[in-house]
Amino acid sequence: ITNLVLTYRNQGRWEEAEKLKVQVMEIRKTKLRANYPDTLTSMVNLASTYRNQGRWEEAEKLEVQVMEMSKTKLRANHPDTLTSIANLAFTWKSQGRYQEALALMERCAQARQQVIGRKHPDTMSSLAAVEQWRSEGVSTVVSKLAHDM
Repeated sequence: ITNLVLTYRNQGRWEEAEKLKVQVMEIRKTKLRANYPDTLTSMVNLASTYRNQGRWEEAEKLEVQVMEMSKTKLRANHPDTLTSIANLAFTWKSQGRYQEALALMERCAQARQQVIGRKHPDTMSSLAAVEQWRSEGVSTVVSKLAHDM
């Protein structure tokens, strides 16, 4: 099923991929447990499908669940938990929640530096996002000020 999901996703067939991802997630919840790593991965994959469709609220709901379960199951600074935090930050940014997204990504980047090091690709990605979002925030403020004049 997962391989077929990947095929659908690569073809941009989001609705078909979504149906199968929900099926996989529900099977894993039943057979493995809701907080089992493979189940969490299924939830992350479904949230990604929602994001790709612009379904931000549904993505956010799953990402918050994954983040909270990861904190409990793995720990707050586990690399997988930090990935779920980064995913949530990107979703918040897409929802226009810039300040919340930036604050969350800053915390994620700081934790990643401590846990996996500054040179790790995930850390570098988080740091780049922070830098970009900060500059976007500055350009948004400048643009607003110019418009108000």
